[in-house]
Amino acid sequence: MPDEPLLDIIDLVKHFPLGGGILGKPRGWVKAVDGVSFAVSRGESFGLVGESGCGKTTLGRLILRLIEPTAGRIQFEGQNIFSLSPDQFMPLRKRMQIIFQDPYSSLDPRMKVDAIITEPLRAIQRLTQRHQQETAAALLEKVGLQKVDLDKYPHEFSGGQRQRIGIARALCVRPELIVADEPVSALDVSIQAQVINLMQDLKDEFNLAYVFISHDLSVVEHICDRIAVMYLGKIVELATSGDFSRRPRHPYTRALLQAVPLPDPHRRTKPLNMEGDVPSPIDPPAGCSFHPRCPHKFDRCARETPPLVETTANHFVSCWLNQGRGLGNDELRMSNDE
Repeated sequence: MPDEPLLDIIDLVKHFPLGGGILGKPRGWVKAVDGVSFAVSRGESFGLVGESGCGKTTLGRLILRLIEPTAGRIQFEGQNIFSLSPDQFMPLRKRMQIIFQDPYSSLDPRMKVDAIITEPLRAIQRLTQRHQQETAAALLEKVGLQKVDLDKYPHEFSGGQRQRIGIARALCVRPELIVADEPVSALDVSIQAQVINLMQDLKDEFNLAYVFISHDLSVVEHICDRIAVMYLGKIVELATSGDFSRRPRHPYTRALLQAVPLPDPHRRTKPLNMEGDVPSPIDPPAGCSFHPRCPHKFDRCARETPPLVETTANHFVSCWLNQGRGLGNDELRMSNDE
């Protein structure tokens, strides 16, 4: 019998009301997350990718219970986190932490590094000054900084160093799950590699599970075991990282992969010819949400929403092509010849 997942997301929905309606009623709803399901195992790195506005960050906030869902549930070790009172949820809170996107705004400029790192720990238990400094010093060393940095302020560090401090803060309460929301997008490319390698080393050392949110496919493919592609609040493809890049089954996934620059000037891929812009999440299209932009669409795509089904082992796709199996060899050849 397989082990119970650490995190299990089931039919999760989050719709935000639009103000300005009559008598205070919403004049519409932004469908940020619209029926998402997946599970994350202990020690697994799970990637969420997609264009801006697809619902990735909202999903991350739901996982940490920073906002409440419209429907669905999230189970952490079998417990529905939304059924717990704030006091009941507190023991789980320290087992899940976040690494923020912007290292410049996520650290309080008025606090020294030792206070920043141990802030989550002080929120759940009393600490002596000695214990606080010992904990902060040990974590700084783990992320490649020095004990002398404890007495400094955030403005004295570079962007990459600040993100290392943010990682140390997330590790302070020894979490089992970390939501990393675009953790390297604000950093220079050379620094990105250092931070990603650090996160990989820490994952292996502490058996951490990551939900890694990013729009950068090259970063996600490097660190993640499995990758889910989101489009207009839904997951349209989910696969292992190797299968994801070698055998994309959804036209949107293929378009994202073809948009990634290749380091070899002799290898070029022709971008998939997508039509128009991303539809509004306030009024998403009927049927497959990607069909208005898809070069492979046919009549059924505009009428019915394709379910997310397993086409091969551990590879799921939401697409009506080839009887629900997504892109096949014929469509891949046609895309390359266009």
